[in-house]
This record gives sequence, structure tokens and C-alpha cells, in this order.
Amino acid sequence: MNRSAPAPAASAPPAVAPPRDGLLGRLGVWSVHHFKTVLVGWLIVVIGLGAFAPKVTSALSGAGWQANGSDSVKVRTLAEEHFAGNASSAIQIVVHADRPVTDPGVQQVVDRVTALAAADSRISTVVPPQPGATISQDGRTAVLLAGAKASPDDMVRAADDLKEPLRELSGGGVDVTATGASVLWSDFNTANHDAMMKSEIMSWPVTLAILVLAFGSLVAAGLPLLLTMAGLAASAGSLVLISHLFPVSIWAMNFAMMFALALGIDYALFLVVRFRAARAKSERGSDSSRSVAETMDTAGKAVLLSGATVLVSLSAVMLVPSPAFRSMAGGIMLAVLFVLAATLTLLPAVLGRLGHRVDALSLPWAKREAQTSPRFEAWGERLWKQPVRWGALALVALLALAAPVIGLRTAMPSINVLPDDASAKAGYTAVQQAFGDGAPGTLQILTPTDQAAATAQTVANTPGIAGVMPAMPAADGANWSMIQAVPSVDPSDPQLGHTVNTLRAELPDHTLVGGASVENLDLQHLLTEKTPLVIGVVMALGFVLLLLALRAPLIAALGTAASLLSTGAAFGVARLVFQDGHGSGLLGFTPQGFLDGWAPVFFFAMIFAIAMDYTVFLLASAKEQYERTGDPRKAMVGALSHSGRVIFAAAAVMVAVFFTFAISGPLPPKEMGIVLGVAVLLDAALVRLVLLPVLLRLTGRAAWHTPRWLDRILPNIPFSHS
Repeated sequence: MNRSAPAPAASAPPAVAPPRDGLLGRLGVWSVHHFKTVLVGWLIVVIGLGAFAPKVTSALSGAGWQANGSDSVKVRTLAEEHFAGNASSAIQIVVHADRPVTDPGVQQVVDRVTALAAADSRISTVVPPQPGATISQDGRTAVLLAGAKASPDDMVRAADDLKEPLRELSGGGVDVTATGASVLWSDFNTANHDAMMKSEIMSWPVTLAILVLAFGSLVAAGLPLLLTMAGLAASAGSLVLISHLFPVSIWAMNFAMMFALALGIDYALFLVVRFRAARAKSERGSDSSRSVAETMDTAGKAVLLSGATVLVSLSAVMLVPSPAFRSMAGGIMLAVLFVLAATLTLLPAVLGRLGHRVDALSLPWAKREAQTSPRFEAWGERLWKQPVRWGALALVALLALAAPVIGLRTAMPSINVLPDDASAKAGYTAVQQAFGDGAPGTLQILTPTDQAAATAQTVANTPGIAGVMPAMPAADGANWSMIQAVPSVDPSDPQLGHTVNTLRAELPDHTLVGGASVENLDLQHLLTEKTPLVIGVVMALGFVLLLLALRAPLIAALGTAASLLSTGAAFGVARLVFQDGHGSGLLGFTPQGFLDGWAPVFFFAMIFAIAMDYTVFLLASAKEQYERTGDPRKAMVGALSHSGRVIFAAAAVMVAVFFTFAISGPLPPKEMGIVLGVAVLLDAALVRLVLLPVLLRLTGRAAWHTPRWLDRILPNIPFSHS
């Protein structure tokens, strides 16, 4: 009898191996499991470095706006050494009276002025007013020269300390004001620092409101502030320590504050949104470390790449041999490094400890379970169906806004950027009214003593020179003589540049032309010369980083090139506003007829860094979807669905922060606020959320293609967690 075969035993489903964590995933898990170690480590860093942070405003310098190696800087150095500090960094003290300065009462004020200035250790000698040179023709205005005995940065600090005590000597029909380059930078830095602090305070309520709306939870909304405060305290303290090694511009701290806030929000948004999605997929009550690992291996890689792109973009500014620019770029890079380190260690540790409590204190309408944005998913589908229509509209809008950039003019800022009550501006006006339009921009010409007579004759015969003072031999007997020449035009007049160029071409060999106004001209020339190099290096390095991460040369090139559109449009708008004056009444400023000279180099690097930040978030998300599905449509639509809301919210915060600078303080912060705010707005709204997705749609699979020869040499960096 046949026996039926026994029924096979039910086989258990094959075990699914847990995903293998990558390097950042393992770092995130380690941070979760060593929460106390990470927390104590960051407390040590923040408290240790933060202890120095309160000294940041007094420790950082105010000068450094110069072209290293230029003739004008050489003149200043030689004047400090051989002419008793009669250099561009010397402090000019203007005494204006309602009666002749020879009056005994006025002379008493002059004596008190001399004693006050001479008591400062940073002043070498105080040169009294000289008839025919520093006393006006009507005899009612006199200028005393407080020679520089310290570095230009310390002379700005001297101006900080002296300008108010000098002003207090006014009275009885006598006005005392300090002016000159050191006082100008003192007033300039003070006004801009106060404006930036005011803008930061104004932006906080708006920032907090946007964060709460974006995260939907008060607890989650507080996480960016954790990163920002940690990064800001550490970077501020570090800048103070670094300032003991070499001068660091006070603007380095101002920009570091802004970038620490902006990037802290960006990075926290990206990681927290991804952590919530990972938590939603996991079983209730499961270990949060697995969600952290997935978050770090996906969003964490995008954050790391974004941070590297920001650092690379700003590093190109180091190609400009100007201390102010290098220290500003260095300050921002330091803040980015600390924020990035906190994002990759402290934030995952806190997320792992919070777990589901990250959604604590949620808003009533917040949807915790939402992993994607239906609205941005629908927008992605619309772009997929009508790519040419939407892409053309975005492109035309960007090109139209960028068109005015063709006529953009740049120059160093004029005295008009200072408030009317600033000491430097009051003294500048008094000197101009008493001695002529060009007197505040007096040229200092150094020539070998045996050529002094010929040099003075050539200077006197040069068009654009209103007057020439007799040659003054070096105080220490060196073979140099100084000839001071008064131009016929205001220092901000473009004609002064032609006069300086003529002098340099026609004066005898080994003769150097300098002075405060010439230092500005030389810095402007340097910036104009270096701008193409900086732009080229920034774009090349940005492309290389995208290529290394995405392994897709076509979309890396398109993503890099697209950043030029928003940048060009922002500068086009800047030309209309600040050069042509459209909207100047609304913003409360008088247009100078040009954009400040540092804007093309420095703002380009900042805009490109922010733009690539969003590019990385979008393309990293798209690559992750493409690695999972191999479908270009799901990659593009999925990228917008997963990261569109993050990009939109992060951009909204940045725009709010930047635009507060446009409505407060003097002109330079307004320029920064408008240029950066418009750039971020256009980049997020038209480039990252329209044009770049359209390019992904039009290029299809070719966007992600890697040539074989390139595949062999590029590292393999997956953005999916599998």
C-alpha cells in the first residue's frame, strides 16, 4: 500500500538581514549609545571656548581692508616707520571755531586736545596746526595730526577710545571732531555691528515662528537653536583665541552669527524630518538608534556634503590677499565647522534620546505620521508633465532679472555710508568745507630725497591736483621725502582713480603713491582683478564635490551652472536698487551710484555656498530615490516630495533673516540683506524647486549616468540606507 508523502513542514520566511550601517550611521549610533559622553564633550567645548566669547567685540579688529603688497600699503608702512606715524592710519583731529583758532580760548581747547591724544600710548606724536597747511584760509578751522604708533587695527581701537572724549571737549563755540581712515573704520564697524545686532534681534521672532510651523512641534523647533548656540559660542571663542595670532575682522563674527543660524536651521530641518520618517516606519517602541542610523546614512551624508561645499566655496575667498576678506571667510568657515560637527554628533545623540518625544508639544494641526509632502509631490508631478512650460517661465524670469548686471559698477564705499552724527563724517565735512573737496583724500607720495624737487614739480603739473605741500624729509634721516598733494575732487569721485594712475605712470622710479583714498582704490582694483578667479575656483570646486558625491557628471554640471542664474539675478536686482536707486526711499538710503566693491567676490561665495546647500539636499534625495527604484520619474517627484518642504522652510527662514538687514542700519547691511535675501528667494523658488527638477525630467536616466572610465576612479557613496 502506497503511503502518502508527508506534507512538507511550513518553512519560516527567510530572515531579512538588517541594513548595514555606513560610517555616518555608525557615528550616529555611537552618539546615541554614548549620549552622556557626547553631551559632556560638547559642554566642555561650549563652556571652554564660550568663556572667551564675551571678549569678541573688543578682541577682534576693525581694519584690514587693504590690498597686501600694494604701493599704498607700502607707503603707509614707510610713513609709520620714517615719518613719525604720519600715515593713512593717523588720526586727524579737527578743531572748528566761530572765531580764529589763534584766539586764547580756542588755543586752550587745542592744548587739551593735544594732551588727550598724546596720553594715548598708540599715538606717536601730535603735530600742531601749521599755518598755510593745516589751518584754513579763514583761520577758523585747524587740523591736528595724531601720528600712528601702532598697527592699523590698534589705531582703529585708538579711534574707538578717543573720538568721544575728543568730542566732549567741544563747547563755547568750538567743535572738536576726530576723522581720518582709522576713525572712519571705527564708526563704520560700530554702525554696521549695531545694525546687524538689531537685525538679528528683529529676525528671531520671525525665525521661531517659521521653525514652529515647519517642524510642527515646539521640541523639534528648538533643536536648530541647540546647534546654533553651540556652534556660535564655540566659534566666537575660537575667533578670540585666533585674534592673538593674527588680526581678525569684527565682521568675521557678524557673518559667523548669520551663517551659524542659517545652516544650523538647514541641517536640523533635514535631519529631524528624516528622523521622523524613519521613526514612522519602525515598530512602535523600537530602539531609536536604528532610526538615527538610517537618518545619518541618508540625510547625514547630504548634510556632510553640503557643509563641505560651503567650506570649499568660502575657501576660495582666501585667494584675495586682503586681511579683512580672509578673516571674514575664515570666521564663517569656523562657524560652519562647529555647526557641522554638532549636527553629526550632538543632534543624533539628542534625537536618539528623545525618540518619539521629538514630537512633544506638537501643534494641533501637525501630522506626525507625514513622511512626505503631498503638495510638493503634486508639484513634482506637474513639472514632470509640463517641464518645458515651467522651466521656460523660470528661466525667462531669472534671465530678465539678471540682465541689469551688465551695467553694474562697483567701488569702495563713500563717507555717505556713515550716519550723519558719526565723528568721521562730521570731521570729513568740516575739512572739506575749510580746505576743499579733495582735502579729506590727501595723497601721500614718497620719493627718494634726491628726486623730491622733480617729483613735486610733476605732481603740481598733474591734472586733478589742487595743491601740493612742500616736501617733508624723513624724521629719522632715511632717504625718503613725503609730498602731500590735495586732489581737486572728492575721494569717492571716479576721477581720483585717473589722477592716481597718471601720477604712477609719470612720477620718477621708486616713487610710491599712497594715502587712505588710494588704499581704497588699490583694494578695489585687487577685488576687480580677483573676482573672475574666485568665481571660477568656487564653481570648479563645487562641481568636483557634487561629482564625487553623485557620480553623475551631467547633473553635477547642471546643478553647479544653475547657481549662476540666481546669483546673476540677485546682482541684477542689486544694480537696480543700489546703483540706480529704485526703492531707495522705501529702504531709507541715498544711492551711491555703485555697489560696494567687496560685494561681487564675497557675496558671490556666500550665495553660491547657500545655493549649493539646497542643491545638495535636492539631488541627494533624488539620488536616493533613483538608487532604490531606478526610475527617473520617481527620483524627481520623490526628491520634491521628501525635500521640497525642507528647502522651502529653510529658505523662508534665511529670507526672513536677510531681509531684516535690508530695513535696518547703514547701507552695507542693506546691500547684504537685499543681495542675499533675493538670491535665496530666487534660488529656492525658481532654481531648486522648478528649474533643477525640470532638468532632471529632461535629462532622464542620462542625469545619473556615470561613464565607465569615471566609474573606476570615483568613490561609491550611496545615499540610500539598505
